[in-house]
Amino acid sequence: MSKRDYYEVLGVQKNASEAEIKKAFKRLAMKHHPDRNQDNQEEAEEKFKEGKEAYDVLSDAQKRAAYDQFGHAGVDQSAGMGGAGAGGNFSDIFGDVFGDIFGGAQGGQRVYRGADLRYNLTLDLEEAVRGHSINIRVPTYVSCDGCGGSGAKKGTKPTTCTTCGGQGQVRMQQGFFSLQQTCPTCHGNGKMISDPCSKCKGQGRVEKNKTLSVKVPAGVDNGDRIRLSGEGEAGENGGPAGDLYVQISVREHKIFQRDGSDLYCEVPIALTTASLGGELDVPTLNGRVKLKIPAETQTGKMFRLRGKGVKSVRSSSTGDLMCRVVLETPVNLTKQQKELLQEFDKSLKEDKVNHSPKASNWLDGVKKFFEDMKS
Repeated sequence: MSKRDYYEVLGVQKNASEAEIKKAFKRLAMKHHPDRNQDNQEEAEEKFKEGKEAYDVLSDAQKRAAYDQFGHAGVDQSAGMGGAGAGGNFSDIFGDVFGDIFGGAQGGQRVYRGADLRYNLTLDLEEAVRGHSINIRVPTYVSCDGCGGSGAKKGTKPTTCTTCGGQGQVRMQQGFFSLQQTCPTCHGNGKMISDPCSKCKGQGRVEKNKTLSVKVPAGVDNGDRIRLSGEGEAGENGGPAGDLYVQISVREHKIFQRDGSDLYCEVPIALTTASLGGELDVPTLNGRVKLKIPAETQTGKMFRLRGKGVKSVRSSSTGDLMCRVVLETPVNLTKQQKELLQEFDKSLKEDKVNHSPKASNWLDGVKKFFEDMKS
């Protein structure tokens, strides 16, 4: 009897991805589960074996390439040796398949990736804007140098778990259905340690403060993260280390406030400078610059100094410095100064419309407001 096309068996296209093939076989395996086919278990078993054979070939890159080029003739030998039809208990086959699809440990000790770590790094504004290299001390778990990460005392080795035979999992038989679960003796490691390392107490890892150099790129801002690959906690049983994420926080500055790539500051201005115009020395992160103040400048006026802000960490553009001038009222006046101001104020009131147009308009509005209330 000729075999059906493997792609047809799984119900996938010839250009199906590995994930699509695995998903299709999972769907087929669930459909022909013995518990769901009590009335025709024999037929279900045959369909499952057919699907298993197709999956064994199409999930293997080399076998799939041979099948695509030569058909069944290119994989008959390999499929016959490793396929479901090569003998073996149907329950074992079913258990092996679901162990593979759902992530069961097959053939040895489980390894675990180390945990990712987070380190909060607080910088001054100048450090964040210009970039900075800084050394940090991070408490973490590292591989134990006393046992080389094995967990066993120096001169000894872990032994194969007698419960699971080093598989890390044990199999439970329930009728036709075979289940796998983590070994309760070795907790999935596949190994047992009879004489643990005194330094790490058999864990294979020890807690240690390590010093790392962090290169902070210019332009970082609050909330930015720097990833240091492999600098997190050490993995277990030879697993890869996690990553370290450095979380950036920028201290408040005495002069500047930052908004993205722009900086903002308030600049106090004297009455005479605001009235007559002049120049002010304004601070920037790269030194002082001159800010020209036109005559009759009002308090709250915003001036833009282009390119005096922050160079963005994500682009080559540089922001601006926004200077808001604030009129400063004179204090601690002498008697003579007060008399001069009173005389000056009197001269202004003689032609208030021309000298204080905003105040005149405001007073007119107030007067109208009260008149409307009376009517």
